Amino acid sequence: MSHPDFLWRNPDPRPAYDVVIVGGGGHGLATAYYLAKNHGITNVAVLERGWLAGGNMARNTTIIRSNYLWDESAAIYEHSLKLWEGLSEELDYDLQFSQRGVLNLAHNLSDVREGRRRVNANQLNGVDAEWLDPDEVKKFCPILNVSDRARYPVMGATLQRRAGIAKHDHVAWALARAADAYGVDLIQGCEVTGFEITGGRVTAVETSRGRIAAGKVALAAAGHTSVLAERAGIRLPLQSHPLQALVSELLEPVLDCVVMSNAVHVYVSQAHKGELVMGAGIDAYNSYGQRGGVHVIEAQMAAALELFPIFSRVRVLRTWAGIVDVSPDASPVIGPTPVEGLYVNAGWGTGGFKATPGSGWVYADTLAHDRPHPLAEPFGLERFTTGALIDEHGAAAVAH
Repeated sequence: MSHPDFLWRNPDPRPAYDVVIVGGGGHGLATAYYLAKNHGITNVAVLERGWLAGGNMARNTTIIRSNYLWDESAAIYEHSLKLWEGLSEELDYDLQFSQRGVLNLAHNLSDVREGRRRVNANQLNGVDAEWLDPDEVKKFCPILNVSDRARYPVMGATLQRRAGIAKHDHVAWALARAADAYGVDLIQGCEVTGFEITGGRVTAVETSRGRIAAGKVALAAAGHTSVLAERAGIRLPLQSHPLQALVSELLEPVLDCVVMSNAVHVYVSQAHKGELVMGAGIDAYNSYGQRGGVHVIEAQMAAALELFPIFSRVRVLRTWAGIVDVSPDASPVIGPTPVEGLYVNAGWGTGGFKATPGSGWVYADTLAHDRPHPLAEPFGLERFTTGALIDEHGAAAVAH
């Protein structure tokens, strides 16, 4: 029964569903929502080992942008950004989506060349992008140090004005409420421990709360997707790393855009509440630990102070890590697996949050029609055998 004070029901699992989605984060919830809204498929369960949106959805730096280099990436991330632009209204929930602009700084000649190339590629793909010289960067973000005496001088930046941030918890709660209203069962504290596969087809999932029969099973468990796939006899080309983030104490509004730097590797924004939200690169080792190494935070702090001397006395409040799933070409894997009826949506690495609505949209369409959505087609598993990679490692303006 739904309680008037709750956004969604907390039902027990039923014996069978048309679609079982494994993973109750942003992508799993968005997939369930669009299955119901776009395709009328409501006999759906979302199974979450912990609590809804307790994984990467609550552990990211909330940056939303679509200025990726390759056509395939730009297309799916731009589809997502366009959905973001109407999502608060559609879900009738203030997602605190703020299109404040994202700067990607260039600190050396290769940064400049890469940035200009990406601006040109974005414009050809209908994605808004501009190149700013150091004076224009200073005008857009006055507290940024653009002195030519800096260790890493700012030689320019790309700017996507439509990019920005949103409140991750609100996004999860709004999607959960909307999916629940369609009759989707959101089942927390339900770990998938195995799969029943008959004649090469998945027929049920084994869980900590019993067997649940399924017409189709859709994996959406980010860094743990490879662990689940292994239980179905599939070895996915994914590696899981901790990706750290941190927040500062609350400050008065001082930074009204997002600043990213690949060379010194830090990205900084100021949340609505006032804390600085900072991200860094992934820890180099493979791990499922939701914390990371101090040396990464040290380098990240040094980078932040290089760019923003104004923050020198700010205190760090807390640090944490999400578990990111990185594929060989740093692009996602979306589509069917060798097991019939078992689908995968993973490998988003550090780009998962910004892709939430777009990923859910194309994954739902793929599940509903038993074939990849056109935007998802280039991201199938077979590209790792054909060699048709979408290499965003260096092209995404971040090195992971």
